[in-house]
Amino acid sequence: MLDKKSLSRLFLSAALVVAGAGSALAVETLRFSHTDNPGGSRQAAAELFAEKVAEYTDGRYEVQIFPSGQLANDPKAIELLQLGGIDFTVSATGSYATHLPSLNLTAMPFLVDTYEQGWELYDNSAWLQGEFEKLPEKGFRVLSTWEAGFRSFTTNEPLASPTDAESMKMRVFPNDMIRWSMEAIGFQTVVMPITDVYLSIQQGIVNGQENPVDTINSLRFYEVAPHITLTRHVYSPLPLTIAEKTWQSFSDEDKEAVLKAAAESATFSRDLVKSSVDSQLTQMTEEGAKVSVPEIGPFREAVQPVYAKAKDVYGAEAVDNILSDAAAIREALPAQN
Repeated sequence: MLDKKSLSRLFLSAALVVAGAGSALAVETLRFSHTDNPGGSRQAAAELFAEKVAEYTDGRYEVQIFPSGQLANDPKAIELLQLGGIDFTVSATGSYATHLPSLNLTAMPFLVDTYEQGWELYDNSAWLQGEFEKLPEKGFRVLSTWEAGFRSFTTNEPLASPTDAESMKMRVFPNDMIRWSMEAIGFQTVVMPITDVYLSIQQGIVNGQENPVDTINSLRFYEVAPHITLTRHVYSPLPLTIAEKTWQSFSDEDKEAVLKAAAESATFSRDLVKSSVDSQLTQMTEEGAKVSVPEIGPFREAVQPVYAKAKDVYGAEAVDNILSDAAAIREALPAQN
């Protein structure tokens, strides 16, 4: 029979075992907000990212995903990153330009012509990497770059040339470079969050919008604006970002794990989006969309003033640096005809 002192030790030992087990099983939840639909490529990449974060941190972290703008539209999600209200988001580079205006320059028209050129630009441009390094001061940092593709138009009337644009109102997101390009082509522009676009086209507030094919398909814009015009006027990938507060809370080991998950999810996203474009266009055509490839020359000519305007606003040195990086990449990785 145990005496009182032995019983006390036994109970203390049991309590320590239970406490240790509870500590070992503790899982911290990280919140990931994005605006893509549950069936879209962003959601698929987010699910892989969440899976890999859990795997590489031995289950210490669980990434909870909130698609379809449940928590916030793109600009608000970035503000929440700064405040620590969410931990991750993924959005077009131009969405981050509100906080670092120079990132608007990535949305200059016709910088690159192929996915491979775009990947090289985002992974290895000295100018762009230097700009990304400034973002932690703004409250968030880039982990990797996911894919969305090249921006093209969906309109409720045919768009064969800039002349057709003169009678149309085009939705744009809050990005000066995109707005300047749209206005140079001839559109009247209306700024609104992407979550309002479908209904606004349906109600006749705008005639259309411009986004990559993957986004057009995922958010079903072709249902209300069935004319898909493949201008591919801007390469528009999606930097995956983390709140700086969250990043600084990680151990070095967990930082390495999250970066590894981010890199693997980026590779997955790039492969998925690039390989899906043709089948997405076929699907949308079968559902009533009218896909066309216009003569690109008039569109390229129309946006020429945008480069000079960019130099006036952002400085000739910055514009020349990204144009030089892009030109070198296009030469090193020529498009295959």
